Amino acid sequence: MQAEKMAEGFKGEKAIVTPYSIRHMMEQNTITRQLFVTHIGYYPYARSHYRERDEGCAENVLVYCERGVGWVRLGGERYVLGPNHAFILPAGRPHAYGADDADPWSIYWLHFCGERTDMFAGITGRVIHIEESDRSRYSDRFSLFEEMYRNLETGYSPDNLEYVSFCLMHFLASLKYVNQFREIKKIRGDDVVQASIAYMKDHLEQTLTLDDIASSVGYSASRFSALFSGRTSFAPMEYYGSLKIQRACSYLQFSTLKIKEIAFRLGYYDQFHFSKAFRKEMELTPKAYRKKYQELGRYAPDGGAADG
Repeated sequence: MQAEKMAEGFKGEKAIVTPYSIRHMMEQNTITRQLFVTHIGYYPYARSHYRERDEGCAENVLVYCERGVGWVRLGGERYVLGPNHAFILPAGRPHAYGADDADPWSIYWLHFCGERTDMFAGITGRVIHIEESDRSRYSDRFSLFEEMYRNLETGYSPDNLEYVSFCLMHFLASLKYVNQFREIKKIRGDDVVQASIAYMKDHLEQTLTLDDIASSVGYSASRFSALFSGRTSFAPMEYYGSLKIQRACSYLQFSTLKIKEIAFRLGYYDQFHFSKAFRKEMELTPKAYRKKYQELGRYAPDGGAADG
């Protein structure tokens, strides 16, 4: 049995359901077949909204509560969703969901499927709570949703469909990797690891020691190393070295500095040690890297930079 109830629609509601012919096309496309949207919409102040599927749905169903209150039932459990709570109902599982009578929710919702839905199995079937903070980026997440909707609204060209698939991955990733999605907004004052990385980036053209970096965040070297390695899977000095190589790549591609000048600027003993570290990281010598990427930039179609 499938049951659906709503009070003659909701003012400002919108929805798109993709045709089956388009879904078959997305299943064949090497990009879209990984993850693609089949239904998408927004229901504001959805009083009396109710949906029940005794046999589940062919697709995963995502419900994101913007404001108000609603609920989801899955596997005999009932979950309450408030503002900035989301829930992904897995395909093929009986479920139901609806708006609270006293304070009905406003929801963004979509159905999605594809070969790589497993990438988000860890956030499926449970309440995803996006906590309030000065880095929450709620509007950025809603903008991603609007990107998907508006592109589908303009038609089903392969470029539109591929772009929507990438937006979908980004949207779901923003729910799975909440901290990473927030980092671009602002580094928390009490986030020792991010603060230390910011310190490293500000001092790439110097020669820092482990003690220097640890002291910058008020930690002993041993305690800081354990914390940093646990969070990043890299030793602090290894991470610092990678950031130096990243800066070196930029100099090699976009500046006319000689290789020995880059080595000196980034605090290496000499050009030999720099070249050895660079090759270990990039599997190319600095000279080969510069030749490859400067030529790619020079001969890219329409004069644009390649590999950008």
